[in-house]
Amino acid sequence: MTRTILELQMISEELPVQSDRIAWAQFLELTGIHPSKLGELLEMEWIIPAKAADKHYLFTRKDVFRVRKLIRICDDFSLTPTGGSIIVDLLERVQDLERKVEELESGAE
Repeated sequence: MTRTILELQMISEELPVQSDRIAWAQFLELTGIHPSKLGELLEMEWIIPAKAADKHYLFTRKDVFRVRKLIRICDDFSLTPTGGSIIVDLLERVQDLERKVEELESGAE
């Protein structure tokens, strides 16, 4: 059975919009973080997820990467999430500065 363009548009409007955001349960699974530690990071506003219409948090892939790095650093050095977050922030700043130096060096040539 062939469908008209109008019928296909109506069907596509009923489908949920595809998103690259990650829901709470999936985020916990991807990162391995305990919900209470994630709550602590949210209270510190170290991670600021978007909120869906139903008030559920929606995280990004970058959030997953940052939290995995945080967990690794906290585990390796026996740090609290607060201490680990400071280190992750500093590492990100160093990476940004290194990128800027590379841009300046390549522009000077």
